[in-house]
Amino acid sequence: MNKLEFSDIHDRHLGRAIRMQAEQNGDTLFLQFDTTRYSYFETNEKVNQLAAGLRSLGIGRGDRIAFYMSSAAEIMFLVLATNKLGAIWVPINTDYKGMWLEDTINRSRPSLFVTDSAHAERVNEVREQLAVKNIAVLTGGDSDESAIKGAMNFNDLYKTSEGEPDLSGMDYGDTCAVLWTSGTTGRSKGVMQSHNAWMNSIYAGDQLYNTQKGDVIFNVLPMYNSGAWVTSLFRSLICGVTLAVDEGFSVSNFWERVAFYQATQIFTIGAMHVFLYNAPPSPNDAANTLREMQAVPMPPDIAEPFSQRFGVRLLGQGLSQSEAMLIIRQDSQTHDSWPLGSCGTAVSNVDIKVADDDGNTVASGEHGELWVRPKEPFVIFNGYLDDEEATQNAYSGDWYKTGDLVKHDDDGNYFFVDRKKDAVRYKGRNISTFEVELVARKHPDILDCAAFGIPAEELESENEIKLNVVLKPGAELKALDIATFINDNAPYFFVPRYVEFVDALPYTPNNKVQKYKLREVGLTNNTWDANKAGFKASR
Repeated sequence: MNKLEFSDIHDRHLGRAIRMQAEQNGDTLFLQFDTTRYSYFETNEKVNQLAAGLRSLGIGRGDRIAFYMSSAAEIMFLVLATNKLGAIWVPINTDYKGMWLEDTINRSRPSLFVTDSAHAERVNEVREQLAVKNIAVLTGGDSDESAIKGAMNFNDLYKTSEGEPDLSGMDYGDTCAVLWTSGTTGRSKGVMQSHNAWMNSIYAGDQLYNTQKGDVIFNVLPMYNSGAWVTSLFRSLICGVTLAVDEGFSVSNFWERVAFYQATQIFTIGAMHVFLYNAPPSPNDAANTLREMQAVPMPPDIAEPFSQRFGVRLLGQGLSQSEAMLIIRQDSQTHDSWPLGSCGTAVSNVDIKVADDDGNTVASGEHGELWVRPKEPFVIFNGYLDDEEATQNAYSGDWYKTGDLVKHDDDGNYFFVDRKKDAVRYKGRNISTFEVELVARKHPDILDCAAFGIPAEELESENEIKLNVVLKPGAELKALDIATFINDNAPYFFVPRYVEFVDALPYTPNNKVQKYKLREVGLTNNTWDANKAGFKASR
């Protein structure tokens, strides 16, 4: 273990971090992807070789490199090489396809787009519409870069290292990544994130984990997920311990993979941990190497039984988002216990308040929007990419308006209530009902529609999507047709579990759908259920 300390805050830079670990902690195993292993020194060598190749393409400070690929060691090399050049990395959700994939790539305006052979088919579907000059493909199996017209082989980007890139003039507040939101309040926005924003969250979050020498952080989240970088990928880099990565989460072999890596720490989201708890018990459940687990959100009624059954210490809950990666947390150093359902208290480097629509602080116990004001520079995001209007609208003076509805008690404990807009949270994702509706309305037989949440069976804090549909006069359409259409034109998690045909939607005088009325009605005898119908969305 070699937890990095930066005596000068301006030196907080992810490119410096891997160089420092290579110099101070080079022999320690850093990356492990199944049987593929790289020490900190070997990782830094690969990063510098890749940086040389990126530089040969003319990539430098302020340029963007987007990636759309399955979890792989090469993503870590790419991210760190990009930042060593002062460039910016942009992860793209691998569930995106069709118009969403095309739009996200083009709005990222990348100088280089990197994908892998597993995703080449989807890229080819939008290839002619992409405004990107350089495309590289990480090959696998029998596939090669020719699967995408005009693409280069990613492995050809590694060049003879020219030594450490010059980081002079690079600062802790520089934008190093753009994270695309799920579009919960409208069109998706590119969140510009600084080196310091990452590191603030990493240092604060690691206080919960009590990281020790020999720890192995196990990551099962996709590498486009910002939570993966904060809790696992970058945290291992800053702490100087081993990072183990699997391509995805599997209930059936989870504990087998924990044993394979001898993993000691993990972060899970959505219903992952609920699925583990619901699996048939075994007398050997506690015979595993995991010491600490942060499972968000963890249903309070199973927290203690989960901890005892699997012999793991559960860490506190919290509240964060891409724009402000750590706002509220349950800090075990300040509290021994927390009120039921609490997310915790505010972190030390932000002021927060719960405000009404006019910005007035609401009383204890009342619902309001969570507003955040950083006490230091570069604690939260640097604004939205190419969208000054959205950036300005996100603020009221110095206060950033999160869009999250919360309440608090007299002791400063905060409780999440809902998104202010009409997001649906399912399996750890905030899904924009706006974007689900946008796809559905492209069907020629749909006149109008409204998407909203129905409480999920697995987790009370999450929802399944229901879509109420008004057909055009004379149109004949089945619910299965709608589900298939959305599946063909959007990420699989946009596909509603429930579909119902209705004659009309309830509107306000200013022509907005009153979704609370739809939620009150919920499911009816006329509701189509994808699960009961045997329909499963394809990824």
